[in-house]
Amino acid sequence: MSTEALRRAAGEEAVARYVRDGMRLGLGTGSTASAMVEVLAARLAAGDVRDVIGVPTSEATAALCRRLGVPLTTLAETPELDVVIDGADEVDPGLNLIKGLGGAHLREKIVASAGRAMIVVADESKLVAHLGERTPLPVEVVEFALPVCRRALGDLGWDATLRVAPDGEPFVTDEGNAILDCRRADWGEPAALAAAVKVVPGVVEHGFFLGMATAVVVGTSDGVRVLERGSRPAAVP
Repeated sequence: MSTEALRRAAGEEAVARYVRDGMRLGLGTGSTASAMVEVLAARLAAGDVRDVIGVPTSEATAALCRRLGVPLTTLAETPELDVVIDGADEVDPGLNLIKGLGGAHLREKIVASAGRAMIVVADESKLVAHLGERTPLPVEVVEFALPVCRRALGDLGWDATLRVAPDGEPFVTDEGNAILDCRRADWGEPAALAAAVKVVPGVVEHGFFLGMATAVVVGTSDGVRVLERGSRPAAVP
């Protein structure tokens, strides 16, 4: 199966398993999350699920939802969510994540914190033995603080590279910030690394999502696997 087909299969399973009538959803960003939104829209149009409303984690997801007819709300109107469904760039055996290659990890983390459960959809290429195995750690920073942040992150052992957009200009998040993609030789303990990065002046948010995922729905060449942390979310009967 193609990667696109694996993502679609994961999205279909996540929506079927975790979305129920009347739910308040967090809707993630990225190619896999977009496949999930397309599945959700199709189920809404068919009447298989009703009265669902979603908080998008990016302007891109909001635009997709409007185009497909998925009703939207805001955190101001709906501060508590039942289930958040999002993608990930890396997933370790403990269901810890790196997110942010799509540039939306600040909003994604805020929305995830508002949910009773965070369900991750992914294809099997996102499963890693340890975080940092394949992707950098995205760190969102205030533009004014870029020189300070790069130096401070370097002192912490990170090689921080400014992310650029396809047009060659610096990438700008929905919040108007820059992103430093950070790599290192020794990733060590993610919790300690996350804590050290977060206190650098000018850092807004990092892409470590530690202990946040309730379950990961993985599209594989052998079918869809569901990896769960502890018990299932209360939203699932």
